[in-house]
Amino acid sequence: MTAATSPNQQFTVSHLNEDDFKTGGLRSYSSYRDLGVAMATNGVATAHVIRMIAPFSESFSQRHHHDVQLQLVYVLKGWFKSEFEGHGVQTMKEGSCWLQPPNIRHTVVGWSDDCELLEVILPAEHDTIIDG
Repeated sequence: MTAATSPNQQFTVSHLNEDDFKTGGLRSYSSYRDLGVAMATNGVATAHVIRMIAPFSESFSQRHHHDVQLQLVYVLKGWFKSEFEGHGVQTMKEGSCWLQPPNIRHTVVGWSDDCELLEVILPAEHDTIIDG
C-alpha cells in the first residue's frame, strides 16, 4: 500500500494522562490506554499501552491466537513471558520488542507486577480466538 492508495489518516498525539487507562478490555488483568491510532487511521491500525493491574495467576494462562495482519509488542517496563507455538517460552524484558505473526498460537505464562507494554495491531478491529 502506498501513501497514494492508503486510507485517509489524521494527525494525532496522545500525552500521558493516568485517567486514560481503562479496564474492561480483552484481558481482565490489564488496563489499557488507547493512543488514538485507530481513529486517526480509520481502523487501519490500533495502538495502546497495556498495564498489568493484577499479579500473574495460572488462571490467566489460556492458549489463543489473534486474527491480525500485524501484531508488534514492546516492553516499556518490567518483564512479560509467553510461550509461542514453535518457539517455546520467551521472556521479554524492558526494551524487548517482538512481532507475533498472524494467528500464531501463544499462552501468557507470567509478568512482573510493574509490567507495561506498547502494542500495535493491524487492523484495529480483529478477532481473538481461544484455542481450548
